[in-house]
Amino acid sequence: MGEEDRSRTGPGSHREGRPRSRSALRRLRRRRRMALEGLAAFLCLAALVVYLGTERHDAPREESAALPVAPTGRVGLPGEADGAVATPGLRPRQRPPSPSPSPSPSPAPSTMAPPTVAVSRAEVPASVDLTAVGTVDWVHWGLLGGDRTVRKRGGSGAIRDEGGRGRRESFSNNPEAYAWRDGAPVASASGTMSGVYTCDQGNGFRLAVTSDGQSRTVHLYAGLWMARGRLDVRIAGGPVSTLRMEDPHTALTTDFTVRFRAPRGVKLLLSWTVEESLGQCGNVSLQAVALR
Repeated sequence: MGEEDRSRTGPGSHREGRPRSRSALRRLRRRRRMALEGLAAFLCLAALVVYLGTERHDAPREESAALPVAPTGRVGLPGEADGAVATPGLRPRQRPPSPSPSPSPSPAPSTMAPPTVAVSRAEVPASVDLTAVGTVDWVHWGLLGGDRTVRKRGGSGAIRDEGGRGRRESFSNNPEAYAWRDGAPVASASGTMSGVYTCDQGNGFRLAVTSDGQSRTVHLYAGLWMARGRLDVRIAGGPVSTLRMEDPHTALTTDFTVRFRAPRGVKLLLSWTVEESLGQCGNVSLQAVALR
């Protein structure tokens, strides 16, 4: 009996060995769990590294979207539409932006007003002060003969005598007098009644006034004797404005007033001619032109 009891409670008995086996089993399980947790952590870390590597690769591809389009005619990638051209750096289903068309230059709006011209008639004063009327330029005919003129000293030179048909003659019995204080080659005149004339149908005078781009007024002091005179006025390249006057018996004078505006350098053209002679040597005459 004593031997049986010792055999049950001895160091090698089954009761003392079971606790040691359970402890070892727990330790084994704990090691396995730690191993599994370590493996899971490693796999998560590896997945994170792969993910971050992919993100670092995609970012430059976004920045390369502005690269030039590949040459036309390259075979598209699978999934691309027929005829589509692959562009490096673009993700699937993206297309390079269409180039913006260059705007066609539009003509600048014109700020230059269209040419204008208006013609009227007025009586000539008994005395005409060319210095006061012709602030820009003036010309007088007849004082120095049929072929010479007196001009405004320091004037613009815009008034030009462009000739005309017929022989010119000077005269000194004009109904009105003309004066000036700034002339050349005659510096001043207190009141000359001289002028020039030409006889017979179709003969007359041609004058031109060059525009400076501003609105200007021209005074043409002219007359006739036993004739019908015709004044044609136009801006070069434009329509003609015509005025007529006549006196079958004696002399008649007038102030043709022309208000005009044209681009700089364009000429205002004036033609004063005998449209019909109503007597022997029916004529038209010319005394002065003033520009202001």
